[in-house]
Amino acid sequence: MPAAPTDDERRLARIVRAHDRWRGRSVFNLLASENAVSPAARRLLASDLAGRYTLPMHGEFDGEPIDNSYAGTRYTDQVESLANAAAARVFRAKHATTRPLSGHVAAMSVLATVLPPRARFLAIPPDAGGYDGYAPAYLPALLGQTVAPLPAPGPGHRVDGPAAVETIRREKPDAVVLGQSFFLFPYPLDEIAEAAHAVGALVLYDASHVLGLIAGGAFEDPLRHGTDVLFGSTHKSFPGPQGGIIATDRTDLFERLDPALVWRTFDNAHWNRIAGIAQTLLELERCGADYARTTVENAQALGRALTQEGIPLIAESDGFTRSHQLHVDRPRLRAAHGIGGGVLARRLERQRLLVDLVGRIGTAEIARLGLTPSEMPRLAGLLVRAGVRREKVGPEVLAWRREFPTLRFA
Repeated sequence: MPAAPTDDERRLARIVRAHDRWRGRSVFNLLASENAVSPAARRLLASDLAGRYTLPMHGEFDGEPIDNSYAGTRYTDQVESLANAAAARVFRAKHATTRPLSGHVAAMSVLATVLPPRARFLAIPPDAGGYDGYAPAYLPALLGQTVAPLPAPGPGHRVDGPAAVETIRREKPDAVVLGQSFFLFPYPLDEIAEAAHAVGALVLYDASHVLGLIAGGAFEDPLRHGTDVLFGSTHKSFPGPQGGIIATDRTDLFERLDPALVWRTFDNAHWNRIAGIAQTLLELERCGADYARTTVENAQALGRALTQEGIPLIAESDGFTRSHQLHVDRPRLRAAHGIGGGVLARRLERQRLLVDLVGRIGTAEIARLGLTPSEMPRLAGLLVRAGVRREKVGPEVLAWRREFPTLRFA
């Protein structure tokens, strides 16, 4: 007979059940870096694939050709083939892989394999809304590369085309890495790609925040506008389990990149995760356009409503956003209401409304719940009442949240 669970095992089970109730049914999640995984994808995450290990590789062993170093992989191989084919279709690419374990691992894999030794690239710096991982002390230092800033001074950390072109021509980098943590607007990709390719530089597009919007056709389509490699994480606007995707139209780059991943940035690719991502890709093929459009429309409507309620946002003159993100103007928030982003976030959390401490508000998950632009004024009112006026709106939020028990676009 199986042993009775220990006290710690029972406690662990209680904690996870409490988390599922809290995050899955009791709050409105407005974190720009998160999303809800569909029930079908979650079932695949809990399948027998979760404990299996396989290492696809090509070569010889004991004088015989092999394509995998493990036996028993007939179905895991099919799962990966299905996932990669779906990723290629969704992102309109010739080649794609779902093996990277995260968006950061995808970035590291691309930088390490398609750039020359001691490469130099341009990236938007963190103080202009860029991803901290591209700062000099992180991925560049790890990989023996150097980075120079690509300016993004415009409203909402927007990249200006002429300024970007001038920087590329002056710096002559090996690559231009696009993508931001504070990501509101598309890039002038045609101008950037033309300038980059003229100096022999690759255009690498980190779509971690906007990958789901690209999949649904609600943002720019990087591979159609000069991007050499597209990559990103799969749990932000892309509504899947945590992981990464890399896609490209360039066979020469993919033939260097794909085999180089094994034993460098990972060995086991976590096949239950790949199955969950495959399911999410198939769902996006069916309803990704409606999901992505609703997400962006919600963000723009919420931006208008918050401004009317007295919450200052950046890039108001540019329509706030064309992505799933809004950014609170923290200096103006402090001037108007005497609070910073951290205080705002903690007040909201106590009333079942989740945002991050740096002032980003995301609409991807609430679109999955079924909220539409017509409901954004009500949501803005709750955010202001809880975050600025310190009203106890938690019961009202909970009652409203329970009106959305199932995910849409899944």
